[in-house]
Amino acid sequence: MQVDDFDFPLPPELIAQEAVPRGASRLLVLNRVSGACDHRRIGDLPRVLRAGDLLVVNDTRVFAARLLGRRVPSGGAVECLLLSRQTEPDERGELWSALMHPGQKLKPGALVRFEGAGGVLMAEVLERHFQGRRTIRLWSESDRSVTDSIDALGHVPLPPYVSRADTPADRERYQTVFARVRGSVAAPTAGLHFSTALLDDLRAQGVELAAITLHVGYGTFKPVKAARVEDHLVDPEPYAIDRDAADRIARARNEGRRIIAVGTTTTRALEDAARRGDGSVRAGAASAEIFIYPGFEFQIVNALITNFHLPKSSLLMLVSAFAGRERVLHAYRSAIAEGYRFYSYGDAMLIL
Repeated sequence: MQVDDFDFPLPPELIAQEAVPRGASRLLVLNRVSGACDHRRIGDLPRVLRAGDLLVVNDTRVFAARLLGRRVPSGGAVECLLLSRQTEPDERGELWSALMHPGQKLKPGALVRFEGAGGVLMAEVLERHFQGRRTIRLWSESDRSVTDSIDALGHVPLPPYVSRADTPADRERYQTVFARVRGSVAAPTAGLHFSTALLDDLRAQGVELAAITLHVGYGTFKPVKAARVEDHLVDPEPYAIDRDAADRIARARNEGRRIIAVGTTTTRALEDAARRGDGSVRAGAASAEIFIYPGFEFQIVNALITNFHLPKSSLLMLVSAFAGRERVLHAYRSAIAEGYRFYSYGDAMLIL
């Protein structure tokens, strides 16, 4: 299967740079059997879904992972994107995996100072890895913890296709209303469409909700460089499913009710868990390693709410696996013709 088969032309002006208010997005409803497209609004969901449907969301919380600082003592500018914490805090600080720029100059032993009204955070480069990755030690030189210093000094890690600096408004808007567990460097963007009022309306219509946690990593933006889809490797992402969510999913399956995943991250966690559980989603924690592309057999997810994804991306391949490549690309052409907004701050698609 060729990666080029998942390409499509997108006018740059359709790449959303700002989010509309929660609950106001447009919604393209795609029937994955007939290929028919229906143009709605996200607020129509309570009337599009049916009583008994189980809506599964990802309650991960994005943290302010982008740090801007200066080398010590040269003063050269440094950008750091924190990826994941490697150790628990101790008296020497915390070890983190990070992407750092400029990569060539930041060798082991390099020191970086991040400073602002929120205090001072220091970083020492310990190890160099491939593609700009580093293992660094972070410690606070103020009375704040490292975590609090990151929150105070860090910037919202907006996706690279959002061609503007982050603003204070992004701290709230690039976060779902059900965000609870800190750990992601990117939002599970299908969840950004939901307001508290919309969730209440869905419950009132008999739609059940369950939450799982998958921490979205930088790999979500990883370009597919291979020519063949099968040669691409996706980055693993940690997830956790608690007993309540596992029980709700099991009951819905036993009763023949639809399980609707909000987002590709939720889909990946549920389907990975099913493979580890011999077809059942069990409570526990693991790392999602599966790469979902056409030919994949879904065991849990019956419907999917998702955003519009980049050409030739692994996320577009996942959606194509669920609904069929030709149907998805036809729906994308329809969305482009109708002026839908694309990517993280864009509009939504419901695949039934």
